[in-house]
Amino acid sequence: MKKDAIHLADWQRIFLGEVPGSFYVEILIRAAVVYLILVVSMRLMGRRMSSQLSRNEMAAMVSMAAAIGVPILDASRGLLPAVIIALVVVSTQRLVSYWASRNETFEGISQDINSTLVENAVIQLKAMKEARMTRELLFAQLRSSGLIHLGHVKRLYIEANGEFTLIKEPEPKPGLSLLPEWDTDFIDEQEKAPEHCVCYHCGNPQPASGREADACARCGHQEWVPALK
Repeated sequence: MKKDAIHLADWQRIFLGEVPGSFYVEILIRAAVVYLILVVSMRLMGRRMSSQLSRNEMAAMVSMAAAIGVPILDASRGLLPAVIIALVVVSTQRLVSYWASRNETFEGISQDINSTLVENAVIQLKAMKEARMTRELLFAQLRSSGLIHLGHVKRLYIEANGEFTLIKEPEPKPGLSLLPEWDTDFIDEQEKAPEHCVCYHCGNPQPASGREADACARCGHQEWVPALK
């Protein structure tokens, strides 16, 4: 379209475009066909496409939707390319899933693996770094489960699809506070375990010597705080 043909007061062009009226009937047909292609393609890619998506599945869906959506509004594009694109995406996704189910190494490369973020009330800092998980996000996730300190956590996994799996400690022990540091009033209300200190950075219990000068065996820091009961 030439620059001279664009006018802000041209409401017919803005709302209806420059296509004949019959094209709007064609849009209904195109939209119905593309919708059918998407539904069938997702059905062929498996049940997980209707639940929590992995990175591969999300990439497949977004790629397919972006590519085959063009023929809906472009009168010069046919529907056959959309069918071909859908077949390629579905075939690739099924091939990746096939190999991932038979090769654990390939599965880890293509879909990632789960990691243990907390083990026996102690934060696994190396796993946190690999998962690009911050301390604040970890604590927020645990607080959303109603926990106030790490002593309640037996295991916290981050799964390959990004979801968290929490396994609580059957018999909670004193642990590092999960409460926001600015909420001092609520923190003061919590029962402390003065005879137990934990590392401020990872929650590892203080050695039996009880000396604050001792470095944490897990992370090497020397900052100890009272544990919560």
